[in-house]
Amino acid sequence: MAQMSQMRTEEKGEQTSRLLIILSKGTMDMVYPALMIATTGATMGKEVHMFFTFWGLDAVNKKKVNSMKVAAVGNPGMPMPNILGMIPGMTAMATRMMEGKMAKAKVPSIPEMFRMAKDLGVKLHACSTTMEVMGTPKDDLIREVDDVVGAATMLSLGEGGQIIFI
Repeated sequence: MAQMSQMRTEEKGEQTSRLLIILSKGTMDMVYPALMIATTGATMGKEVHMFFTFWGLDAVNKKKVNSMKVAAVGNPGMPMPNILGMIPGMTAMATRMMEGKMAKAKVPSIPEMFRMAKDLGVKLHACSTTMEVMGTPKDDLIREVDDVVGAATMLSLGEGGQIIFI
């Protein structure tokens, strides 16, 4: 689900905009779309911020960024009955299937997407409260993360722009 609100401002005759993507889920099928939206927005000249909270923090955890999965259970978009997702090995199979599709389409890996995002000027922010709750030290974050901020800072980053919650 995504909630969106948009406001654009005029500055020197040019349209500028800000985009804040709040990522609360750390599965491959949630992280890829967030990164694709972020890099596309940055390519279009938008000021882009990503805020990683709750399970979305896994996306920027160097211990987890290379081993994201696609959940086969509770994912109504999977091309199989949901009950089959409970069979052992189905998450691994769904993950391999998604990795294969991404490779065939020549989509960069998630770590490569983070590097691209940084090269395009996307700012990455980890949630301070989530880090405390989950016991995640700052040293566990990938180097691309710009800072650790709270909800008030995150809301100010999105002020006057478009906010997408994933």
